[in-house]
Amino acid sequence: MSPPLAASTEKQVSCSSCPAICCQLKVLLIAGDDPPEQYIDVDEDGQEIMGKADDGWCAALDRHSMSCSIYEQRPFVCREFAMGGADCLDERENWRRIAVSLR
Repeated sequence: MSPPLAASTEKQVSCSSCPAICCQLKVLLIAGDDPPEQYIDVDEDGQEIMGKADDGWCAALDRHSMSCSIYEQRPFVCREFAMGGADCLDERENWRRIAVSLR
C-alpha cells in the first residue's frame, strides 16, 4: 500500500518555498553557540535565546530573502533542524492547522 499523497509530497519540502516557519520557534542557545551579540536575548527564565523582531521572526532572519543572515554562525538548534525532517514537518503541520482555523 502506498503512503497518502500528502505524506509523499511533504518529503519535497524546500526552505526556499517555505515562509520560514522554523524561524518563529524559540531557540535556546547552548555552550558553543556564538551568534553575533545583537541577536541574543534572554527569556523569562534567564536563558539566552535568539532574539525575535517585532514581527515574531528570528532577529537574524533576512526579511528580503527569508534566509538566515548568520548562517555560518547559526546556533546548534538551527543546524540540527533538518529541512523536511520530522521536526520541520511537524511545525509545518502546526502552521497549516493554525492557518486553517483562522479562515
